[in-house]
Amino acid sequence: MDLERLIEVARGDAPADLILSNARIVNTFTGEIEESSVAISQGRVAGVGDYREARRVVDLGGKYLSPGFIDGHVHLESSYLHVGQYARAVVPRGTLAAVTDLHEIANVAGLEGMRYIMDCARRVPLDLFF
Repeated sequence: MDLERLIEVARGDAPADLILSNARIVNTFTGEIEESSVAISQGRVAGVGDYREARRVVDLGGKYLSPGFIDGHVHLESSYLHVGQYARAVVPRGTLAAVTDLHEIANVAGLEGMRYIMDCARRVPLDLFF
């Protein structure tokens, strides 16, 4: 990632790679819904505001945008799902990260089981924190 480029896009001094325009953005800090645009550069959100220049603009037509959710406490093994299937179930619904305590895996399979789960977690589009 080129931080200088990201900052230029955030300031509006350079065009974004993608702008998601005409969106209702859920501000989880204030609890408000903001009507705005989101500028994306290098796969990262550069800013929320009145952005107009980009290689590609997608008009969301007033649809809602929300940041990814974090499940702050989950026992992944209690879902009875493999890590990949768990990710398949939760990611499309907005959960992009989870904090998990694999004590049941550790009790049954020890460090080998923990390593297996952690290795599987590297291959899914979900950030898992152990």
